[in-house]
Amino acid sequence: MSERKPMTALLHFSRAIDGMSLVLGRILPWAVIIAVLVSAGNALSRKFFQVSSNAWLEAQLYLFGVIFLLPAGYTLLKNGHVRVDILASKLPRRVQLWIEILGVVFLMFPAVLLIVWYGVPNFLASFESGETSPNAGGLIRWPAKLLVPLGFGFLLLAGLSHLIKCLGFLMGRCPDPMQPAGPSEEEELMQELKAELDKADDEGRGDK
Repeated sequence: MSERKPMTALLHFSRAIDGMSLVLGRILPWAVIIAVLVSAGNALSRKFFQVSSNAWLEAQLYLFGVIFLLPAGYTLLKNGHVRVDILASKLPRRVQLWIEILGVVFLMFPAVLLIVWYGVPNFLASFESGETSPNAGGLIRWPAKLLVPLGFGFLLLAGLSHLIKCLGFLMGRCPDPMQPAGPSEEEELMQELKAELDKADDEGRGDK
């Protein structure tokens, strides 16, 4: 009983982190749409009105940073990151989980912590100095520099959640975190497309 209480609390903490990652994963795709609109608007204004702005160009870069850095925790949650598991996939499941745990603790955490360690002072220096772009009409720089520690901070939390779930699975307290709980987003899209094609085919037969 005494061993179950700490793990129960850790699993609750893990679920809270996963909930945050899921929210980010649902919100951040809008950044892609905004980036496309900003890019298209900037291109059209330059093409037809000979008007361009460094601020809009830099805004695109900031949005790309949001798209690529902030969803890192969501990607880990969905097992969307790259694993070189040609050999590990042939080992027993419990051995695979221990390899995953060692990889998170000794490879992922040190690298992420190092980036956060250097990223935070870099952001603070930019924020305190009011650093701006050297380009005419450019934007302030600290929001872009904030994305680095923020994105890797989310990844650190997601890694901690993943570690807890790996240990929980080995103790028989939660599902396998390396096994997809359901179809991937690509599989869901394919299922939706197949359903639409089947519906259109049925309607075509009905018209005949």
